[in-house]
Amino acid sequence: MNIEKTWHELGPFTVFDVETTGMSPARDRIVEIAAIHVDTDGHMTRFHSLVNPGVPIPYQASRVHNISDDMVADAPGFSQIGPRFMDLARGSTLVAHNARFDLGFLQESLFRTGQQLWKGNTMDTLKLARQAFKGLPSYSLQNLRIALCLPEFDGNAHRAYADVEWTVHLLARILDSLMKVVR
Repeated sequence: MNIEKTWHELGPFTVFDVETTGMSPARDRIVEIAAIHVDTDGHMTRFHSLVNPGVPIPYQASRVHNISDDMVADAPGFSQIGPRFMDLARGSTLVAHNARFDLGFLQESLFRTGQQLWKGNTMDTLKLARQAFKGLPSYSLQNLRIALCLPEFDGNAHRAYADVEWTVHLLARILDSLMKVVR
């Protein structure tokens, strides 16, 4: 008897993305975080928040994600957001596109605010996409979105919530593709 699994049965997963004030986890700060927790039955729980970084957002960073100082002025700090995010992610595998970047900011922000660091499993859809879809000219999230015809969402590229939605669909396509190879 051949019982095929669906991708989410390999979970649970918490797909997440951050937008930041720059590229260095040690010097820069998170300004937005979004996540979708996918249970093994496919149920999805969404989480999203702007984050007050406590420092001005440089013009160059704001040009990328379109998040301004005014937008985060009344947002909670990471010390308030971190525990909510960690509760959502507990017991799952963290997933991000270019996970080294997002996980670096998450860990540094947890450390900086005196919270428990992430010690669970992580997956990187950038690395997995290179295995599942060999030969593409680019593996950026936006190029994969176009090449794989991922659905459109309200929201802009380089905003955490839209990027997380695309990454969930990308993860599904990757895992479905890789599971077909194994069968």
